[in-house]
Amino acid sequence: MTHYLKAGAVLLLTTLVLGALFGAYHHGVTVTAGKWQSEWNARDTRDAEARALNEAAERTKEHAYQQSINKAVQDGQRNIDQAMADAAAARASAGGVQLAAANLARRLAASEASGNSCAAAASKAAARAAAVLADVFKSADQRAGDLAAIADQARVRGLICEQVYDGLGK
Repeated sequence: MTHYLKAGAVLLLTTLVLGALFGAYHHGVTVTAGKWQSEWNARDTRDAEARALNEAAERTKEHAYQQSINKAVQDGQRNIDQAMADAAAARASAGGVQLAAANLARRLAASEASGNSCAAAASKAAARAAAVLADVFKSADQRAGDLAAIADQARVRGLICEQVYDGLGK
């Protein structure tokens, strides 16, 4: 029976040693896992703070860009309005020139219509040519004014776009 007691004591002692070793191992794993978890949590906190700071900085930049774009659009709209006012003024002054050309054509027709019959036929043709020329001049002048207004607006819009693009590059 002593032999069984010795074997039981050895078994008990081995179990206790193995239990102690397992307990020490488990404690080491738990401490190491807790340490790593603490470091990961600190890293996650730092990352969240950095992300929040970066988002705030980017939103500030975006706000500045949007203000720059809004200012460029407002300035451009003022330039477009000025170009339209200039085009209206040019049309008004062109209307006077067109009226003068039409009056000249009528006077030419009236002055040349009185005379001998051969000269009257020639002057009638000249008067018609002058009237056609006055109409062509009027149409060309109106079209040139329209094209100038379109070109002015396109130029101003292009300058706005360029200003906004340059503002975004800063």
